[in-house]
Amino acid sequence: MLRIGIVGFGFMGRMHYANWSKCENAEVTAICDSDPDIIENSKKAGGNIEGADSAIDFDSLEVYSDFDKMLAGGLVDAISITLPTFLHCSFTIKALEAGLHVLCEKPMALNVDECNKMAAAAVKSGKVLQIGHCIRFWPEYVKAKETVDSGEYGKVIAASFSRLGSAPTWGADDWFASDDHSGGVAMDLHIHDSDYIQYLFGMPKSVQAFGSPASGKGLKCISARYDYGDDKLVTAEGSWAMTPSFGFEMSFNIVMEKATIVYDCSREKAFRVCPGQGDEFTPDVLEGDGYMLEINHFAGLINGEKLPEVITLAQSTKSIELVRAEIESIQTSQPVSL
Repeated sequence: MLRIGIVGFGFMGRMHYANWSKCENAEVTAICDSDPDIIENSKKAGGNIEGADSAIDFDSLEVYSDFDKMLAGGLVDAISITLPTFLHCSFTIKALEAGLHVLCEKPMALNVDECNKMAAAAVKSGKVLQIGHCIRFWPEYVKAKETVDSGEYGKVIAASFSRLGSAPTWGADDWFASDDHSGGVAMDLHIHDSDYIQYLFGMPKSVQAFGSPASGKGLKCISARYDYGDDKLVTAEGSWAMTPSFGFEMSFNIVMEKATIVYDCSREKAFRVCPGQGDEFTPDVLEGDGYMLEINHFAGLINGEKLPEVITLAQSTKSIELVRAEIESIQTSQPVSL
């Protein structure tokens, strides 16, 4: 049985707990959080997506407030790191050096240099380091990539991606609001779509982005166009400026020569393929959500299973490079080559 520790037990830590609890041959044995009242505070609502509200059996867990003591306790084989982004690099490296496998939440880090240090530590340790780009595992996004890659409906003409919500307020000490801690809306929210675009089409030749405010600091909204040196129009937008009553929306429209693929999580009929000939339909997709599927993938890698490559450390680093280029483009009002 794979023994799992979770480091950082806010909304995303609880999301990982809920999904590790569904994983066969794995059990959460320990959590670590600096909050002395974590057991009581873990009951508070938060987050922008359902799934983190499962009951937590604290009686079965060893609860730590000191990460070094958790590492020394010998109770875990692998950990989920669900801490604020600015802590990803140091905690990941320390865990790898302690001989643990690591599933680190996205984004990998705040800059490419930290990403490279994490990747080097993973190679040196011989342990699995996976970055939690859950959208690469999200069933509708998985099916969309399969459909595009098949060529069944011809080439992609245009693709647009959107991720909209109000600013997160559930982080301890309001860490999401600090670009130095979270990377802001570009690095924390919008990177989901930037990473998926890289996954679907590869790295663009250049990117041009616009934001509010136009300084690129403390961004509330970001919109980017990814140039692939062809006629394909690829765009993505992200926002933390929506009012709380708006809720949350993640969506895409992928327009191909012979069909359009549509997804909008806020609609009752969320996922559709609309062919040029015949009626629209909803294809079968994998069961579960991206969190569960990425955790199953990580556990499979640890257990030595031969699995399709979904996310690499090089790709995770490229996503940081890409979003950093978007921020630079906003600040300079110019496209940035990659």
